Amino acid sequence: MKLAVPRAAWARVALAVTPLAAAVALLWWRHPALDAMADAFTAVSWPWVGAALVLNLLSVLARSLAWRTVINRSIAEPHPRFGAVFSAFSIGLLANAVLPGRIGEVARVAVLTRRTPLRTGMWPTLAGTVFAHRVFDLVAVMLLVPYVLLQARIPEWALTSISALAALAVVLLAFAIAGARKPQQALRDGLGVVRGYFAMARIGLAVMREPAGAAVAIFLQCVGWGLQLLAVYAAMLAFRIDEPLHAAGLVLVLMNVATIFPLWPGNVGLVQAAVALPLLSYGIDYAHGFAFGLGLQAIEASVGIVLGLMFLAREGLSMAMLRRLPPPPPEPEPELEPPRETSRARVAG
Repeated sequence: MKLAVPRAAWARVALAVTPLAAAVALLWWRHPALDAMADAFTAVSWPWVGAALVLNLLSVLARSLAWRTVINRSIAEPHPRFGAVFSAFSIGLLANAVLPGRIGEVARVAVLTRRTPLRTGMWPTLAGTVFAHRVFDLVAVMLLVPYVLLQARIPEWALTSISALAALAVVLLAFAIAGARKPQQALRDGLGVVRGYFAMARIGLAVMREPAGAAVAIFLQCVGWGLQLLAVYAAMLAFRIDEPLHAAGLVLVLMNVATIFPLWPGNVGLVQAAVALPLLSYGIDYAHGFAFGLGLQAIEASVGIVLGLMFLAREGLSMAMLRRLPPPPPEPEPELEPPRETSRARVAG
């Protein structure tokens, strides 16, 4: 007999989460060493959990405003409304939370393209804006890393990871600045399809060549990261981990290192280890730190999942559609530079 798969997006998410919850419950039942994890969840302060949820929501809002700034500097008017940008951004968070890989970044482009009038090169240009927005994420990380290095108690293995992240940030930022192309620059004839799309993707990085626009986007992105740092700190207090703010900064940096390459949805397990291990230097038991990592990831993911499901329904989409994203829609041929009028043609005219 063929099993029926629920069509509703919330049911699919529940179907994916239930086995994980069952596995954790089984571990608690079969492994006495995990009693400490159960105790950590029992002692959770729910007001602080609520504060962490609100701060995460505000962080999403700030980061979506940063993406909108990048978009507005890359495409001509009329620009997408903020509601459309926020919807696409939220659906991207949902896809990254429940699907492997970075499907959410492609989902952002796919959803926003549906809400934007068809123009030449819209798909690759929006893809360029997503890359630029992610680069600004790394700029915020580079500002956070010195604070963590100077204040936090960092294990040696974590120093290597943080150094690699900082080096990656510098390389990608330099690449983005070098590859940026202003929207006013016309495309040359004879580029071909692939090179033409690559050139239009470079236009999505246009904000890198505009100091004012880049400053606004970086500021908003840093506000988003600052709110996320406070959310991690609130989650620590919710789990009765009374440590300084720089400990939350260390957790935030290493949590993002663990999710750079999502091998499975959320990298669940790897993220918790990346959270629990550095907290050992603060005297936090590993089981307690691991439980905190589970709670922290659940808090952050729940905001994206709830927003994503809301906007997914509003867009008339389903989780199945996110898994098999359509190819870029057919677009008009790129506008090319008009041929220059020769002196002989002017005489003939």
